[in-house]
Amino acid sequence: MRVVRLDAEDDFDGWRIAARSLASEGVAPADVVWQIGDRMVDLFAAEAASNKGGLAASASPLRVSRQFIELARDAALHSEPERFSLLYVLLLRLLDQPEALQDRADPLIRRIEGFARNVRRDSHKMHAFVRFRELKDDVGPRFVAWFEPEHHILRANAGFFVDRFTNMRWSILTPRGTLHWDGAVLAEGPPATRADAPGGDPVEDVWKAYYSAIFNPARVMPQAMLKEMPRKYWKNMPETALVPQLIAGARKRELAMIEQARTAPPVGAGQGKGRSGPEALVLLAEEATGCQRCPLWKPATQTVFGEGPHDAEIMIVGEQPGDQEDLAGRAFVGPAGAVFDRALTQAGIDRKRAYVTNAVKHFKFEQRGKRRIHARPNTGEIEACRWWVDQERAIVRPRLVIAMGATAARSLTGRSVTIGKERGRAVSLPDGTPCWITVHPSYLLRLPAEADSDAEFARYVADLRSAAQSLAPMA
Repeated sequence: MRVVRLDAEDDFDGWRIAARSLASEGVAPADVVWQIGDRMVDLFAAEAASNKGGLAASASPLRVSRQFIELARDAALHSEPERFSLLYVLLLRLLDQPEALQDRADPLIRRIEGFARNVRRDSHKMHAFVRFRELKDDVGPRFVAWFEPEHHILRANAGFFVDRFTNMRWSILTPRGTLHWDGAVLAEGPPATRADAPGGDPVEDVWKAYYSAIFNPARVMPQAMLKEMPRKYWKNMPETALVPQLIAGARKRELAMIEQARTAPPVGAGQGKGRSGPEALVLLAEEATGCQRCPLWKPATQTVFGEGPHDAEIMIVGEQPGDQEDLAGRAFVGPAGAVFDRALTQAGIDRKRAYVTNAVKHFKFEQRGKRRIHARPNTGEIEACRWWVDQERAIVRPRLVIAMGATAARSLTGRSVTIGKERGRAVSLPDGTPCWITVHPSYLLRLPAEADSDAEFARYVADLRSAAQSLAPMA
């Protein structure tokens, strides 16, 4: 049994020298025990080895790819206790099968690549989330930060902070060790605790004030935010403590704006890009132009918001803008819009007296040559945009809602809906508003040649007419 003692948890160079020597001698993985300091890490042996034979640093050279070295260098920083054993197993395999590293289906390779990916992600978070706080000592200002890495990345990232903050005296404290830079020399220290880190400072107060001023709740994407910035980092960052109260404050302002709008006089024609309604509806539409709650804003030309009277009795919700709607910035102006307008006329609904909008405000498409082909929004995109539909409904307060298509139905009801089962009758939304569900007009444009398109159109008109007539007893 061979025992290899590595100096530290991140001692990749020590592993590399030892692994090269062991491989040159043909030592099997089961005959090696890797020891970090005084701690044994043994993947294969049932008992700790007693001998501590040295390994020659000048073993014969071995040919491995640069890709493996880079992968192993990152993976060696992972917190998995068996990482050095697993890397040695992979090294021996690659010496016999140099192309094996390209087999992404291999469980060992996938596992080690996962180690490396997690380490790189942890390093990225360290670069992004370290926050220094100013202290005073006998020499002058010193900036101290607390960070909790998941892996052994501290020393590997020291150069980043030295290069970025060369002229500052700083310390980074972590449970895995500490770094101290005095402007010329970098020193290491023992692990620290959260209690060793300082509290706030005057600069932090200025940063909080600035962050509050630029905060835009329309651009907050909670799922993406938590993915990139897990809650464990929030307590170390001054601005994250503000996020819940800023969102809550924005919500209170919006509710007050909506309440005020219910008694406010209408805005004259020509305001808000041609939309009629109270100031609240105009402001809501303007706020939506900066929405980045889901990735659909990136390829789309613009946000396509709803339009119509602020006091409309009927609110009609479609799926999403199409190609022409995306370019024009208005809902239902393309081919589906032509079918929609013709059906409204036959159903006896005046479009100018209805509020017309979409469940998703940006055009989702696939580029095929010069054409942009409609793509169905997914659940996350529908949920991200549901907030806007809820605000539109809260301002307009329609007596009746018509959902055209499964996407609109899901946005309004919060659940998957089968059009065939629900169309032709009213279902109650959570606030009690009746919602009639029917097909989307684009469905009629996609009917196969053998289908009776006239009958399907007539059925669509009948759905709209039944919904509108259901308001008559309440008039």
